[in-house]
Amino acid sequence: MNHQNPQKSWLQKLENLHPYETLLYLAMIGSGLIFLFLVAAFLFSGLNQLSGMNKRMPIAFLISTFMLVLSGYTATKMRLFYQEENIPKLESALRNTFFLGLIFTILQFAGWKELTDMGINFTGIPSGSFLYLLSGIHVFHLVGAMVFAVILLLQLRKTQEDGVRKLILVTNPYEKMRIRLFTVYWHFMDAIWLILFLLFVISF
Repeated sequence: MNHQNPQKSWLQKLENLHPYETLLYLAMIGSGLIFLFLVAAFLFSGLNQLSGMNKRMPIAFLISTFMLVLSGYTATKMRLFYQEENIPKLESALRNTFFLGLIFTILQFAGWKELTDMGINFTGIPSGSFLYLLSGIHVFHLVGAMVFAVILLLQLRKTQEDGVRKLILVTNPYEKMRIRLFTVYWHFMDAIWLILFLLFVISF
């Protein structure tokens, strides 16, 4: 009985990945390590500094969290609509995901304004600085996904006007991969923010 080497099998899967998949997963690992390092620094900066100031979690951060969770749902629907070959609904789900991400980004700026009004400045105590730094880096990563969403939206709009393009879209494995990678990255950003949000709640 032949036993396949698990390490060899893992390497084969890695070799079979499309270059875009490899780049995305490497980017996610790199981003994850950056956030892990910053979170560790945040925890060691002294969370009791913020709690001792008798401050509260910015309302904008609370609302933005709901927006991002909702965008995770619309991103999931994208893959379902693609499998159903329902391009209009796919475009609608992608548009909703983009606008929810945009609202989230705007609310982050509002959250920073709330922090400033409470006397928590970027150049103040270390814990306060990390609130800006962590949320700012997260927004930067999310904006990259939003730019890609705009590109996809423009391409989907052209697809609906051309039957040949539509046929290519629903049958081309490359197009399916792009939709899947977008949703994977978006859910990754969702998960990162939920972890950060929980840490922010604890810090207050």
